[in-house]
Amino acid sequence: MDKVLHDAAAAVADIPSGASIAVGGFGLCGIPSALIEALLDHGAADLEVVSNNCGVDDWGLGRLLQAGRLRRIVSSYVGENKEFARQYLAGELEVELTPQGTLAERMRAGGSGIPAFFTATGAGTQVAEGGIPWRYDVEGNVVVSSPAKETRRFTVDGREREYVLEQAIIADFALVRASKGDRHGNLVFRRAARNFNPLAAMCGRITIAEVEELVDPGELDPDQIHTPGVFVQRVVALPPEAAADKRIEKRTVR
Repeated sequence: MDKVLHDAAAAVADIPSGASIAVGGFGLCGIPSALIEALLDHGAADLEVVSNNCGVDDWGLGRLLQAGRLRRIVSSYVGENKEFARQYLAGELEVELTPQGTLAERMRAGGSGIPAFFTATGAGTQVAEGGIPWRYDVEGNVVVSSPAKETRRFTVDGREREYVLEQAIIADFALVRASKGDRHGNLVFRRAARNFNPLAAMCGRITIAEVEELVDPGELDPDQIHTPGVFVQRVVALPPEAAADKRIEKRTVR
């Protein structure tokens, strides 16, 4: 039951090239930065990442992107990363853009054993009809595009609408960051960091959590646990300097 490993390098040591990885965080809030750095040092390449966004040019998943380690990313927003745009338009990176709520539910569904679900989001658009560019070649031609998705009409609350079938996401590994965690893998997230982290933790076959504060089993109030330890296989306690390293994506001052 003790899932604690001595450092981030040991936690990611068996992630192979070609793996799919769900990563928690939103912008730079709640990202598992220590695990991302360890994965960068580890050297795994040709990775498929599922995350709300891809960090910024010099931090978070942007570090793996700059090193050329990412083959494909499933994301909802990529607007703060210039290198991301360059690789995508140059044909170096495959990108599946997904509506944010749909992405969240695809991850949750994967962790809940639900293979697919219908949603109204994207009905009547290219999300359902297909044809969204996923990958270009070096000359700017579209070589991979999104497929058409099954649609069906349902009557919900007295109104008939068209709904789109979306597939659940299950990743080989998941990397998340929590404010507190115990040795059994139970996790608590703090405020805005409770964004995609619980969802990423659910959909990973092997979930690795870096925690800012490690506590003993029984110290966490069961009613306050956001992610039960059943979803978490490995825990890494961050040293104080790493726990305090929380960067700001856009600083606004008066």
